[in-house]
Amino acid sequence: MTSAGSPTSGSDPSRIRVGDTERNSALEALGEHLASGRLDLDEYGERSAQVTQAKTVADLKELFDDLPPPHPKLPVPLPALPPPSATAARYQSAAPVSSDGRTPAQRAAAVAIAISGIVSLLLFFALKIWVVFLIPALIAVATSAVWGKGWNDGGRGRR
Repeated sequence: MTSAGSPTSGSDPSRIRVGDTERNSALEALGEHLASGRLDLDEYGERSAQVTQAKTVADLKELFDDLPPPHPKLPVPLPALPPPSATAARYQSAAPVSSDGRTPAQRAAAVAIAISGIVSLLLFFALKIWVVFLIPALIAVATSAVWGKGWNDGGRGRR
């Protein structure tokens, strides 16, 4: 736990811990500075050793304070999310909203038709009669009678 006055990694981006990806990025940037003549071999060696021991963003940034770009790619803290407002909570739906536009009854009928196909197949192998394959068709006819005309046009059709 941190005290109330001390910064946390969320409020002070320089205290974010770095990993191998950031260290490798720093080593690549130092290599480019060595190749361009901004660093001599001794300085490159010293800074490379410091890169491998760096623990935070501040440790890596310090190595590039006197160098122009390229700099290593370092993590950026995500902005803090604002607390949910009472207005947003009031308009938030308690039930999940389906994106397929069907009513619960229509979804249940679709599931019933799918299950009846599997049941028909099992009954066919058990009873050896082909008439069981009419079960999904009968369920489809019965459910379409319940839905009525224009069920798939959002109620804009004839009823």
